[in-house]
Amino acid sequence: MDSLTNVVQSILNMGSSVVLPIIMFIVGIVFRVPLKKAIISGLTVGIGMIGINLVINLLTTSVGPAAQAMVERFGLNLTIIDAGWPTVAAGTWAQPIAAVMIPIILIVNLIMLAMNWTKTLNIDIWNYWHMSAAAATGYIVTNNFLFGIICGIIYTVFVQIIADKTAPKMQEYYGLEGVSLPTGSAQGYAVLAIPIGWLIDRIPGINKLDVKPETIQKRFGIFGEPMIMGIIIGVFLGLLGGYDIAGILQIGMTMGGVMFLMPRMVKILMEGLIPIQESAQKMLQSRYGDREIYLGMDAALATGSPAALSTGLLMVPITLFLAVILPGNRVLPFGDLATIPFFAALVVPSRKGNILHSVLSLTVVIALALLMATDYAPTLTTMAEGIVEFPEGAAQISNLDTGGNILNWIFLKLAQLVNSIM
Repeated sequence: MDSLTNVVQSILNMGSSVVLPIIMFIVGIVFRVPLKKAIISGLTVGIGMIGINLVINLLTTSVGPAAQAMVERFGLNLTIIDAGWPTVAAGTWAQPIAAVMIPIILIVNLIMLAMNWTKTLNIDIWNYWHMSAAAATGYIVTNNFLFGIICGIIYTVFVQIIADKTAPKMQEYYGLEGVSLPTGSAQGYAVLAIPIGWLIDRIPGINKLDVKPETIQKRFGIFGEPMIMGIIIGVFLGLLGGYDIAGILQIGMTMGGVMFLMPRMVKILMEGLIPIQESAQKMLQSRYGDREIYLGMDAALATGSPAALSTGLLMVPITLFLAVILPGNRVLPFGDLATIPFFAALVVPSRKGNILHSVLSLTVVIALALLMATDYAPTLTTMAEGIVEFPEGAAQISNLDTGGNILNWIFLKLAQLVNSIM
């Protein structure tokens, strides 16, 4: 088991910019893409992912300090620290069940494809950790390896179904033809936010408010340009963090840069993806008629949208405010604040890019997520204890990505129920 875990960890440690081109090359060859085109496509996807990660790191290193400054400025004192998805992912991969889950997830996916139960071929192996986290939760709570595996399998089925159901609107809005987003965190927030958004759209008065990047640009001219919107949001975050003038201007320019660069990085990645997706469709149509196949990719692709980025950044101060006023919450949001644009990935298309409706929907979901993350803290603390270094002063940790994810939380409650009757 240890040797399998080490092999899996070694592959993951190479990073998406190395492994993703290899995966894309193999997928291309399977779908009969010419050798030269398969190589170029794989490398282009890898380079696009490098660009996306660079911009995400820029976002993270800017929003993180701003959030910390807000916490210190407003004297927030909560006992459970949001350690962020990297900490929980590291704790997940260190569990013996996680290495076993990777081939199981892939096999379940392939069986569902063969049986025409899904359209999504999930090639985003890094985000297999969301399914593995459900398996690890079941295992840790019940100490039953088989039950943990069952949790991971059921979670995988959920992910495939949600990816298929959300793909049409997501593709139409983002222009990501032939792609679905089987990222567990984006799906968990969408499962709650989409029906909440549907209800919000039926509230008189609010349903008439159309706040999209396009309408903002039409009404306010230059202030509706994505880079200007980013600068304005960045300045707002800097002001809340109590930055000086230089700091406010720096974070403003950084957020403007993120809004300007991200769509271009996504476009590069899509240039590599399109030939493989087209060959896959052609091959499937020759065998199965009009059957579609989606390539399952990271929700990072959605952050190329100004609406998704704007929604996520506006949710940062709202999340901190909710943490303070929400009865029963003990989680101090921090590590996953820069990840909120990912949570918005499938919500924004369901609201047709309406930033206001997306923010209102996510505000309700984040309130619920904080309570779920509070409840999940003991299990996530056990999962990561002795594996990663906890943030200073943290006796317990949780996060919004997993602890606040309704899909993972369901398996926590299921495991607790099973454990109580075993």
